[in-house]
Amino acid sequence: MALLTRLPKLAVLAALLAFPASVVATPAVAGQYPAADGTPVQAAAAPALPKTYPAAGELVWARVAARTSPDPKAPAIKIFRQFRWDYRLQVIFALGQRTGTDGRPWFNISVPMRPNGTMGWIPSASVALSPVHTAIEIHRASRRIVLYRGGKLVMRAKVAVGAPGRETPLGSFYVTARFVPDDPFLGVFALETSAYSKLTEWPGGGVVGIHGTDLPQLIGQAVSHGCVRVLNSTALTLKRLAPLGTPITIDDN
Repeated sequence: MALLTRLPKLAVLAALLAFPASVVATPAVAGQYPAADGTPVQAAAAPALPKTYPAAGELVWARVAARTSPDPKAPAIKIFRQFRWDYRLQVIFALGQRTGTDGRPWFNISVPMRPNGTMGWIPSASVALSPVHTAIEIHRASRRIVLYRGGKLVMRAKVAVGAPGRETPLGSFYVTARFVPDDPFLGVFALETSAYSKLTEWPGGGVVGIHGTDLPQLIGQAVSHGCVRVLNSTALTLKRLAPLGTPITIDDN
C-alpha cells in the first residue's frame, strides 16, 4: 500500500474522546455559533489577516463553503467542516485575498479535491491564518525532495515516486495532516497532502502521502502507487521541520 487511506486507530479514538459528537456536529451559520440551547450567538471578532502569503491555518467556523468567486451567492465547490472525518482540525491553505461582493475580505484557497489544482474562495472570518515559512519541492524525474525554511535550503534527499501509469501527480499542494503510522510499510512518519493520485478507486479516495518506508532499497525508483516514499531519516527531518500547511510543489525536473 502506498497511498494514505487512514490515520492511526489510537489517534482517531483519542480524538473521538476529546471531541464529543454533539460538539463536532454543531453547525455555524453566517459566522454565528449556536449556544448550548440552540440560540444563535454572534461569533468572536474575525481573526487578523496574514501580512504575507502563502498562509495556512485552521477553520474557526464549524463549516464553510468554498465558492467559485468571493461572493456569498456564488456556487459552492466544497463544504469544509472544522473537524475532518478523522476528527483532526481542517487545515486551510491560502494564496491571497480579495474584497468580496459583500465588502468583506475573502481568501483564495487551494481546495483538496479532484481535480488537482482546484481553487476556491472562503470568507476570511472563517479561518485563522498565519504566513508559511517552509516549502517542499519534489522533483519527480530526478527523484529528489528539497526542503526550504525561511528561503534557505535545509534538506535534500532521494525519494521513490509513482510507477508508470500511477505517476505521482504534478502541481501545487500542501500538507493537510501529520502522523506516526501504525503500519510499518509507511515508515516512522508520514505527511498527508492535498494531492490525489490517478487511482480513483483506491480506498480513501487516493490521497497522496509523503512517508517513510520499510523498503529503503527501493528509494530512487518509480515503484509506488503515487505516494512519495522517503528514507526514515528523511521522514524524521520532515517531522521536525515541515508543519501543517507547508506548500508542496511537484514538478517533472
